[in-house]
Amino acid sequence: MTTLLTLESLDVTYSARHGEVPANRDVSLEVRPGETVAIVGESGSGKSTLVARLLGLLGPEAKVRQDAYRLQGQDVSRLGDRAWSRIRGRRIGFIPQDPAGSLDPVQTIGAQVQEALGLNGVPRRERAPRAEELLRTAGIEQPERYLSLYPHQLSGGTCQRVLIAIAIAGDPGLIIADEPTSALDVTTQKHVLDHLAGLVRDSGASLVLITHDLGVALDRSDRIVVMRGGRVVETGETLEVFRDPQEEYTRRLVRSAPSLVEPRPRASVTERRAATSAEPAPIVEVRGVRKVFEGHGRGGDTVAVADASLDLARGTTLSVVGQSGSGKSTLARLVLGLERPTTGAVAIRSGAGETIDPHALGRGGLKRLSRVAQMVYQNPYASLHPQFRIADIVAEPLRAHGVGTSAERRGAVSDLLEAVGLDPHLADRTPRELSGGQRQRVAIARALALGPELVVLDEPVSALDVSVQEQILELLIQLQDERGLAYLFISHDLAVVRQISDEVIVMHRGEFVERGPASRVLQTPEHPYTRALLAASPGRRLRENA
Repeated sequence: MTTLLTLESLDVTYSARHGEVPANRDVSLEVRPGETVAIVGESGSGKSTLVARLLGLLGPEAKVRQDAYRLQGQDVSRLGDRAWSRIRGRRIGFIPQDPAGSLDPVQTIGAQVQEALGLNGVPRRERAPRAEELLRTAGIEQPERYLSLYPHQLSGGTCQRVLIAIAIAGDPGLIIADEPTSALDVTTQKHVLDHLAGLVRDSGASLVLITHDLGVALDRSDRIVVMRGGRVVETGETLEVFRDPQEEYTRRLVRSAPSLVEPRPRASVTERRAATSAEPAPIVEVRGVRKVFEGHGRGGDTVAVADASLDLARGTTLSVVGQSGSGKSTLARLVLGLERPTTGAVAIRSGAGETIDPHALGRGGLKRLSRVAQMVYQNPYASLHPQFRIADIVAEPLRAHGVGTSAERRGAVSDLLEAVGLDPHLADRTPRELSGGQRQRVAIARALALGPELVVLDEPVSALDVSVQEQILELLIQLQDERGLAYLFISHDLAVVRQISDEVIVMHRGEFVERGPASRVLQTPEHPYTRALLAASPGRRLRENA
């Protein structure tokens, strides 16, 4: 058998109010035994529909016009649900994208792995020891400690390993992994992908890897399939496609990927300050801040932030990087007054000369603070009210502060949408009618409504495609240059941080282990932990072959 999976000429359309919408058009795919095939493309490119077809999970609203689908030599093109239920798990394992949303929150880890074993025909008396063995195979040390725990008690990386254990419970010949590490920091991502690659190598299984991270696709696949608009636009050996892409769309994706390109030259902090005025006073001062969460974790109290001190200058970007659990987001919440420090002090100094302590404010003080400092969250869909119109979302801060008349607020909304590169006609739509990149632009417009001087950005592009990431980063730089904004930028993606930062702080277990100008920290790091983060960043294969 020369191929494990063969799909030819797949055409899928979905029924919609205004007619049929094509999702896949003439898509063909081949997977050989023991190889890893990466499928890449932007949102809306047809990747999810293709995965659903490979798993036999297309819903009744999807119409398969034509295709020829063979799995391990068997024609599975026209199988029903009952037959597919015997294929999934035993012949095809599936690792979904979101570990938190894919595990049952009210069942223990052991029960969920045992359930997968039961569905694959393992006798009840054998399930408990097999579940422990599977967790160990998936890279969880001392798995007996985790069997009685619930998903919320585990880290994201451990949850993803549990999903891997469930996927391999039936010893499948093919594993499909849909964005398996998009929510993980670079070191956890590397550990999970290393282990998944080892499992594939040792078992002889094949892997189909769905990802929007071209660095991951480059490092981890033998062959790559590039999709756009429901079609396959380019396919070939991975390194050859990246070295010499034949299609303009592929070239544009590669140019947009932060992990594969050098950042564009940007005037240094010193140059930008010299062009405006003398050394500005910092807008944020953090002095000796320590945050301890009492009774969290198995070992008692958890020190989330340990004796942190920093200054953030106006008009500059200070990025904070580190693994999940390093204290990045807690530090951001301390700056905005959303968490109260155990010890230490935070001061935010407005351009009007007012010094604000975000932890000593009443209701009126919080309203003053919101005029100076705003936040943009990671998930633009979760942070926008799904039933509100875009106009209402952007105008909400203005209404809350009694700014302007209704007509003036409508004009302000149009100006804000234009400022973030959106057509004002989108104001009458709801978030679900926009793309991910458009939703994040709306979130930025809302944050800018009151004219803040400081914007805290918590993983603002991690959920976006590479080309949309590039657009949002360019927008943030443009707005900073036009408005003199200061950014506190939280991220686990060092390639993104390299694109936007003036200064970088590296956090590990609540401590600042390295800090300095972005060019120095990210090119000649001094601390072993920073060097480990850089070594784990996707795109290693291209750097080694440069």
